[in-house]
Amino acid sequence: MNDKNDVLDEGPFFHGTKAALNIGDLLKPQHASNYQDKKSNYIYFTATLEAAKWGAELAKSDSKERIYIVEPLGEFENDPNVTDKKFPGNPTRSYRSKSPLKIVAELKAWERHSDEEINHMLTALRKLREQGKAVIYD
Repeated sequence: MNDKNDVLDEGPFFHGTKAALNIGDLLKPQHASNYQDKKSNYIYFTATLEAAKWGAELAKSDSKERIYIVEPLGEFENDPNVTDKKFPGNPTRSYRSKSPLKIVAELKAWERHSDEEINHMLTALRKLREQGKAVIYD
């Protein structure tokens, strides 16, 4: 966990999703996960546009892909799903929190991955699920 003297990242922070939200809304844990069939104990976010794009593009829904600029309202930690176990350190600058994230803006213009890249990622994720390796530490 971090505190005021141990800042993990200065941001800005992003959250990719397909949910239509408003400025000032709070993203909170205990909502259905986009990546597994359960409620998530954390709210996930990143300081890289690349990771936020994947979050928006891979979210379960046929709605419009969106990236929000968010402000963590409490402590947060490195996301163990993409740090140390898969990549040394935290190159994706991915985090999670049990405290809400406040929506401060929506990023209106961003370049999405190609359909080919997205389909490749979806296929890879499907294979991991079939092999029982799509474990999310939540």
